[in-house]
Amino acid sequence: MRLGGRLSAAMEIIQDIDTRHRPAADAMRDWGLSHRFAGSGDRAAIGNFVYDALRRRRSAAWLFDSDTPRALVLGAYFLETGAAPQALAADLEGDHFAPEPMSDAELQMVGERLAQDMPDTEQANLPSWCEESLKLAFGEAWVREGAALAARPPLDMRVNTLKAHREKVLKALSQTGATASPLAPHGVRIAPIEANGRHPNVQAEPAYRKGWFEVQDEGSQIVAELAGAAAGQQVLDFCAGAGGKTLALSARMENKGQVFAFDADKQRLAPIFDRLKRAGSRNVQVVSRLEGLEQQRGQMDLVLVDAPCTGSGTWRRRPDAKWRLTRQQLEARMAEQAAILDDAATFVRPGGRLVYITCSVFREENQNQAEAFINRNPAFRRQDHIALWQQCFEAEMPAHLHQDGLVLTPASTGTDGFHLTSFLRD
Repeated sequence: MRLGGRLSAAMEIIQDIDTRHRPAADAMRDWGLSHRFAGSGDRAAIGNFVYDALRRRRSAAWLFDSDTPRALVLGAYFLETGAAPQALAADLEGDHFAPEPMSDAELQMVGERLAQDMPDTEQANLPSWCEESLKLAFGEAWVREGAALAARPPLDMRVNTLKAHREKVLKALSQTGATASPLAPHGVRIAPIEANGRHPNVQAEPAYRKGWFEVQDEGSQIVAELAGAAAGQQVLDFCAGAGGKTLALSARMENKGQVFAFDADKQRLAPIFDRLKRAGSRNVQVVSRLEGLEQQRGQMDLVLVDAPCTGSGTWRRRPDAKWRLTRQQLEARMAEQAAILDDAATFVRPGGRLVYITCSVFREENQNQAEAFINRNPAFRRQDHIALWQQCFEAEMPAHLHQDGLVLTPASTGTDGFHLTSFLRD
């Protein structure tokens, strides 16, 4: 496929996403099934155009004064590549599969706007209702933080220290361009996609199949490390999901002690079994019913709550979710988080720790939630998070690290957005 056909395909997929209100991954998959002539290179390029348009939706629409699929795809193309509108028009000339050519008025408008300073709202690429939350979280830095959440993400992996070490994994992935992660001690990173490229399928690598590494964002690795699970401890991962942090806890504990992996959603928990087997994690007990944990109340050295949240910290990877999110969903998540924290706290022994994590950057789900928990549960107090960081990492302290908690962001740490507050029970 030529460039014009790829752009047109991306517009078709954006139209499907908007019309049917469906996840981008589903729309991409269905388009591929109905267009089997498209090669892997075509699908990669089309996928980049689709996700760029979703990440940069507001800024792309501003260029055209329109939010049609055509405007979004072309606008994001100009912003991502730096191409001039006239140059694209020349490249598409004679391409029968290209989208409708830009009019003289469009060429003039887009050219003028590309030369202007973009308004803050459009730079941040957020739904309007989210601006207040980002300002509350980051103050004057809200535009920079929002813009970073609209960039292409890297591909991060965590070395499974039960089976390998970082140098061994880097050697095995030497053809992929993988390097050591900037912060996480066992992290490996492949840089963000450039132009029409694609990340390698690392899960097809023999090293992955042997359990040497797991795909996991560096921010997720960092908060799992800060949770501080130690060999021989009794640990509860209260919202284990597919088990990413469970595996990290197990490895950090060197397969000694016990990790209880619980999630109220059995479907989310289902992938954990194959992952545990591949990783060689033998100290994990998977629990799918809360009743199965009754004997552990008040007994745990560490309880990890990776709470359900808006996922605003993952918008680089799931940009379509950004535009589906509503304030009502935020409020529903906040209610869930409070209830889960209160329930999880009952499993912590005196002198034990409760670690609260979200993959959100919103203060309402993070610092405010931690403050409310303390007010409801006077037996708990926050740890000194600066001291906690210094215990775990030699790297410079992040910009959003304070004594009372930590927030990681694409702009400040190059990771997905995460929050962590660690509580100690008296």
